[in-house]
Order: sequence, then C-alpha cells, then structure tokens
Amino acid sequence: MELKKKFVLRNIVGETILVPIGQNNEAFNGLISINELGKFIWENIESAKDKEELLQRILDEYEVDKDIAKADLDEFLGKLKAVDII
Repeated sequence: MELKKKFVLRNIVGETILVPIGQNNEAFNGLISINELGKFIWENIESAKDKEELLQRILDEYEVDKDIAKADLDEFLGKLKAVDII
C-alpha cells in the first residue's frame, strides 16, 4: 500500500503519535494518536504487498483471532483513507 501523505511516527510522553511533515503540516491540522497495533500496521504498511499480507503479519506478531485482527485492520485502514493518508 502506498501512503499519499507524509507523516512521521513519534513517541511523545509514552504516547505514539503520527505527525504530519512538510506541506501536510499545513493541510492536516492535528496529530493522530495510535495504539500498539496501529503502530505495527504503520511500520509495515508500505512494505506489505497488499492487505492480506499485512493481515498475515499481524497474525504472526500477535496472538489474536483472524476475524478480530481483520476487523481492527479494516478499521485502521478506513480511518487512514478517511483523512486521505492512503
């Protein structure tokens, strides 16, 4: 998957945040706070060839039911699509 906008991952006072950089800073007014799974997805999103590979990476990393992992992945990707990041 390809990211349309540039964000950097930062840990600020124990919280994982996506911070817009460059011109995105002007266009996207705010920060995105993400949990551990969101961080894992973010760190793997561009190197995975598709959503299925990303789902398999989640299943390999975490002890979670496939349906729950898929629902969480769909929700996170949906939020990124909603703000035009992917």
